[in-house]
Amino acid sequence: MARFGLLHWLLPAFLAIAGASGSFASPNAPRATWPNGPFVTSGRWIQDASGATVTYVGVNWPGSLDAMIPEGLQYQSIESIVSKIKKDLDMNTIRLTYATEMIDQYYDNGQKDVTIQKALTDALGEDDGGSVYDKIISNNPSFDTSTTRLEVYDAIAAECAKQEIYVHLDNHVSKAGWCCSPLDGNAWWGDEFFIVDNWTRGLSFMAQHGKSWSNLMSMSLRNELRISLTNSSVANTYNWEEWYSYIQQGADAINKSNSDVLIFISGLNSDQDLSPVVNGTAFTPGTATFNRDDFSGYGDKLVLELHAYDNLFGPGPSNCTAVEEELFNAGFKSLTDDATNQFPMVLTEFGLVQNGTASQNAYISCLLDYVPSRNAGWMIWQLGGSYYIREGTQDFDETWGLLNHDWTDWRSSDFINNSLTPAVKKTFTINNDTDPNSGSAGTSDKESRGASLRSNLGQDLFDLSLPFYAAVLTLLSLMFY
Repeated sequence: MARFGLLHWLLPAFLAIAGASGSFASPNAPRATWPNGPFVTSGRWIQDASGATVTYVGVNWPGSLDAMIPEGLQYQSIESIVSKIKKDLDMNTIRLTYATEMIDQYYDNGQKDVTIQKALTDALGEDDGGSVYDKIISNNPSFDTSTTRLEVYDAIAAECAKQEIYVHLDNHVSKAGWCCSPLDGNAWWGDEFFIVDNWTRGLSFMAQHGKSWSNLMSMSLRNELRISLTNSSVANTYNWEEWYSYIQQGADAINKSNSDVLIFISGLNSDQDLSPVVNGTAFTPGTATFNRDDFSGYGDKLVLELHAYDNLFGPGPSNCTAVEEELFNAGFKSLTDDATNQFPMVLTEFGLVQNGTASQNAYISCLLDYVPSRNAGWMIWQLGGSYYIREGTQDFDETWGLLNHDWTDWRSSDFINNSLTPAVKKTFTINNDTDPNSGSAGTSDKESRGASLRSNLGQDLFDLSLPFYAAVLTLLSLMFY
């Protein structure tokens, strides 16, 4: 009992000494204000302003089709849609797509954006466009006849900020419409609609416009670069050397307008290959290799993105080892110490038909196991169950959409409950086997806090000061005397 009496009066002194050593944070220390940006990269990780790891887990929300308005608002309010992402799926990111044509029209219209009423009339016709407009206004009463497309993007960003969801802006196409085909004129720089100056102007414009969004954390350079089959002279420039030149132009355009945002780099073959970047091999037919110095002043703002669509024309491979090897060779190697150039990696598109057997799809199961296990980010294609218009068909039903046609419920609750949400939780748990330095990474994602605390506590024991250890030894000697 005497030993415990000593403990009773020594413990406060012990804690005082430990506290003086700076080893324990105050429990009343203020939590960093969300989203705690701007984000940067460090090796394979995205980090917030406090150095905590951030992992993107989210969903695609298209806004780049003919009307150039984010989809689904004739069926649900913005608040309702965002709540489904946050409260049902517990995701932290949306990939919000836009078309360069929206910015082209802004400049053609005397630097004034088109109203959603006019955009819907142009895309759907007078009667149908008016009907859809009325439904949008009914669901979103803050909108009126003066509301523009960009103001819809603003409203989505604001609601996402309210519910603590990051916004990632994706330059999906030049000419608005369904993507992606080698015949659509949007395939490669110099293609019919893919005008380089308009592209960089669009990137710059959206980067500047998004400065007012507290949660615009990143932007893409371009979605699914591919060979053009409509223009042979353009097709002849489809190579890594040309790619690298244009990537630098686009990245410069974004960074000069908004130095805070991360910049996502996509590769060739419809964004299924980034191997020369990761491996440091020549950008053929030239000899140059990737160099962060070519992105002067913002080399720590670059993130790689890949797409995975081996199931586009069939069920896809079911051998998970083969799936993992393909992703690793395409660019996931960037997450390892074996990479010549290490980067964070985000799988920004993959998906499948949402039906009664979706949760049993072997290929998607492989993806939803491998990507979270690597602590890589991901965003599934896509959220909504319908489009205002797609490829000439109004109110087009999207069978790959997580939500049903009228955006009221999940199309396949089995897939949501048994495949998607478990993958979300798994991604938010730091896997210390992915990288020898991951234990000290920390995280700002809630599911990872326990893992981060455990690993950081172990590290902190090696960082304690000499007075702390003296106090420990004194206490132990008195307890066991």
